[in-house]
Amino acid sequence: MATTKKQVDGNNLTVRVTKTVTVHPKSLHPQQIIHLSNLDRQCPMLMYVVFFYKASFAYRNLSLDSVFNSLKSGLEETLSTWYPAAGRLSLNQGDGKLNLWCNNGGAVLVEAVTGAKILELGDLSHYNEFFEYLAYKPAFQGNFSEMPLIVAQVTRFGCGGYSIGIGTSHSLFDGPATYDFLRAWASNSAILKEKRSTQLYKPVHERGSLLVGNHQGLTKLPESGSSATRAAAIDHLYQLIKQAMAGQTQNFGGSRNLPNMENSNLVLRTFHLSGAMIESLKSKVFGDRRGSFSCSSFELVAAHLWKARTKALGARKGAMVCLQFAVDIRNKMHPPLPKGFSGNAFVLASVALTAEEVENGSHEATVEKIKAAKNSICNEYVIAYNQALDGGAQGSLPPINELTLVSDWTRMPLHTIDFLHAHAAYVSPLFIPMPQVAYFIQNPNDLRGIDVRIGLPPQSLKAFSHYFLTNLQ
Repeated sequence: MATTKKQVDGNNLTVRVTKTVTVHPKSLHPQQIIHLSNLDRQCPMLMYVVFFYKASFAYRNLSLDSVFNSLKSGLEETLSTWYPAAGRLSLNQGDGKLNLWCNNGGAVLVEAVTGAKILELGDLSHYNEFFEYLAYKPAFQGNFSEMPLIVAQVTRFGCGGYSIGIGTSHSLFDGPATYDFLRAWASNSAILKEKRSTQLYKPVHERGSLLVGNHQGLTKLPESGSSATRAAAIDHLYQLIKQAMAGQTQNFGGSRNLPNMENSNLVLRTFHLSGAMIESLKSKVFGDRRGSFSCSSFELVAAHLWKARTKALGARKGAMVCLQFAVDIRNKMHPPLPKGFSGNAFVLASVALTAEEVENGSHEATVEKIKAAKNSICNEYVIAYNQALDGGAQGSLPPINELTLVSDWTRMPLHTIDFLHAHAAYVSPLFIPMPQVAYFIQNPNDLRGIDVRIGLPPQSLKAFSHYFLTNLQ
């Protein structure tokens, strides 16, 4: 069996894989092709998170084999309803676009052991390279039809605790759909608990009104016609690329280069903003007007992060900089997407200013811009966004210094998913194709706080920490 070793704090920690199985749906579904939307095709790679469950008296006598078999049985049952998750991506030879081939090919489940203790890993909210060995990562040779869409690895630690590393294809689910799928799987697994139904709605897998083009029997998006609505996020992105190509942002003050934003050079850091710190920032920004000024924690922290990152990366004062963040469109469409929609249902909202405006402007002014961008997301915006992606490249966005991306996970309390007897101690995202994205994560020990996970160039870490934590402590 495969064995991997990683040195953590001077200790050689070993993870040994003891079992690998393909898990098929308990009830096989007739094979079919589900046409993906352009929103699904943006990042067809596996996205990983690791659940950590510390040692507990409740399962001190529970064997790894028992946990593995319960997870396997629960996954078999879950895949019967969430059947596209047992399929593969398929490349349409006619238009070169990816679709979902529901072929019952199955998910992959791995069993592993390590002598390491969870306590040795330190603060679980901080990224640790050892976490990467707690998830199964199938080799990808460029053929999506051979890549499973769901993979998982359950690892028993030397202390009696467990981790469950799970990878899901971003072409299959977005964040809310992944959350619903994992809740259903945990419920069906029944480890140290009775099986219970937590699924509020039956998942709807057809992409329906989000499809662009002519597909027999499927809905076609209406043309935008004379509407002036445009997808600001797409327009701003093209402007940033044009600006970069023109070489307008290569030097700061004519003396030094901007930090290298290549993905391999970025360092992942987590900054914990307690509920008290966020309230303190609100008081400093809005003062006595807090009662009359409506502002969410997300809006304020996003504005604060944008200012800090722009300063830390040293963007030229007159350069265009942009903040983009995901907005759920399930209830923005007309008619709304059906309850239980399992595909990607988000677009990016966008705010563009000059670096000088971001750095010198007030938090309040930036928050107002963010709110306006969020409120601009409507049915017409989604149509324009979706159609703008049609025919475009399928893949992740290259890193751009002047683009700050934020993904809000605070509405998906992943730590509450109880694969074992209680909530997870922490759920950590692994290194992703776009590590420069800032993730806002709910902290299990401070539900009003926000953990901000972001990738930064090493030489910008100190400056970012200074600017980001200013006014927060």
